[in-house]
Amino acid sequence: MEADYDVAILGAGAGGLSAGLYTTRAMLKTIILEQLGPGGQLLITDEIENYPGFPDGIKGQELSIRMEQQTTKFGAEIEYTEVIGIDGIELPIKTIHTDDRDFTAKAIIIATGGAHNKLGVSGEDALAGRGVSYCAVCDGNFFRGQDVVVVGGGDAALDEGHYLTGIVNSVTFIHRRDELRAAKIIQERAFANDKVKFLWSHVVEEFRGDQTLDRALVKNLKTDEVYEYPMAAAFIYVGFHPNTEYLKGLLELDSGGHVCTDINMRTAIPGVYACGDARAESTRQLGAAVGDGITAALTAFHDLNN
Repeated sequence: MEADYDVAILGAGAGGLSAGLYTTRAMLKTIILEQLGPGGQLLITDEIENYPGFPDGIKGQELSIRMEQQTTKFGAEIEYTEVIGIDGIELPIKTIHTDDRDFTAKAIIIATGGAHNKLGVSGEDALAGRGVSYCAVCDGNFFRGQDVVVVGGGDAALDEGHYLTGIVNSVTFIHRRDELRAAKIIQERAFANDKVKFLWSHVVEEFRGDQTLDRALVKNLKTDEVYEYPMAAAFIYVGFHPNTEYLKGLLELDSGGHVCTDINMRTAIPGVYACGDARAESTRQLGAAVGDGITAALTAFHDLNN
């Protein structure tokens, strides 16, 4: 049985497109399978300032288009379809099932990424990238010297809030409980920072603003009081989930559902690799996803040639 492709890349985010660029330039016949559109998290990122080579920044959507054009220029094929399962993952030729048809490949690079958990409140989607953010490292500099909020009380929320205190005027944590879930040492650092404030036992009910976020409707869970709270930005940290449901029972996943890999992006199964936000220990940064994708592609090329 001959495989349809040398490499099938699952996901057309930054990691997947970078992997596809390198596999096709290495003369490996490559198919990229993507459910929505090229770019992944880039598509919901308005302005990117921390990706090398763009001193004036670049729009997420524009960078997505450029990456797609560069990858397809060298011969990568992109099919817009949903991956629903994989058969024969341990075999030399693996079968990927999609909602359209099946594809076979000698190697698979998992680049299906992930998504930040949302609050699910009114205004969140409309103001995403316009004050509502899920990445302080990505967007913090847009709000230099202003007052922002962080929604959440875990390690990630406090770590990102601490990062923001070096940039903004103040950080207010909005947390639904009256105590934090973060590690004690991280909590102590937050309590000792005079730029940090807390709205205990509060939840956000709605984000508001004309084109850009400038306030939110919040509720005190103990008194039921509802009122508007001003803010230049809201950074939401209520969890993150990798898009790896279809891999359960097939690959080793960590407790959060991320694919476990070695430093060369190999999984425990020969011919299967993972990169970007879908893999364990990812920093969930654009540049890191690109590097992961390149590493996965080069490792796959090396393994297939051997």
